[in-house]
Amino acid sequence: MSEPLKISIITVNLNNKEGLQRTIKSVLNQTWKDFEYIVIDGASIDGSIGVLEDNSAKLSYWISEKDNGIYSAMNKGINIARGEYLLFINSGDELYHPKVLQENIDKISDYDIIYFNICLVKNGEKHIHQYPKAIDYKYMMKASLGHPSTFIKKNLFDRLGLYDESLSIVADWKFFFNSIIRMRCTYMKIDSVLSVFYMDGISSKNTREVKMERAEVINKDYQDYQKLMRLEKELYQFKKSFLIRVLIKLGLIKL
Repeated sequence: MSEPLKISIITVNLNNKEGLQRTIKSVLNQTWKDFEYIVIDGASIDGSIGVLEDNSAKLSYWISEKDNGIYSAMNKGINIARGEYLLFINSGDELYHPKVLQENIDKISDYDIIYFNICLVKNGEKHIHQYPKAIDYKYMMKASLGHPSTFIKKNLFDRLGLYDESLSIVADWKFFFNSIIRMRCTYMKIDSVLSVFYMDGISSKNTREVKMERAEVINKDYQDYQKLMRLEKELYQFKKSFLIRVLIKLGLIKL
């Protein structure tokens, strides 16, 4: 009896032929190859389908049809995937080097979420972004994990549900918030780089939209955490001011 499939890699694409070629190459060039590779295309008209046809013999599954946005496509990939762990490397992004899966596959076990650092590229300049070892609600209120650098157990989606398709930008953040903060799923950081994320298409407008959509979700679903942050800030300021008053009274500091 063969062992269960451990990893499914999913790529979502829409009219990004050049990025799709780069992504597929980085996945297929891996020295460790015992994974399922799924590509979900949203009915591209830029030649992406030709790229998929050229590589069809090496892909586990691919489809090109209209969807309702990136999270609709990612959910489609989740439903198709058979692996124990899922990794999203969407078109344009790539795995860090050809041996990155081989070097890390033995570490992918037990935990619900396993995340790595990520290489960010903007205007040709590379920067290694280090994620924290511990994730708390204060971190998640302002940041998130990157899906190209994170393995997620498929059964976590069975337990929590799929990505929220009513959101256009931050559904992956919401999923990580719910799984790590609300549901207290198990997670682990591996202190090495897994993937490369190209930021050339990200503008200040994109950043504003992310903040706005995240704020809407927080106001709707996470007000308790927002209040807790405020209370902790007020308590910190109180302790700080109280300590200063005591030190002044004792003559230890002068203002």
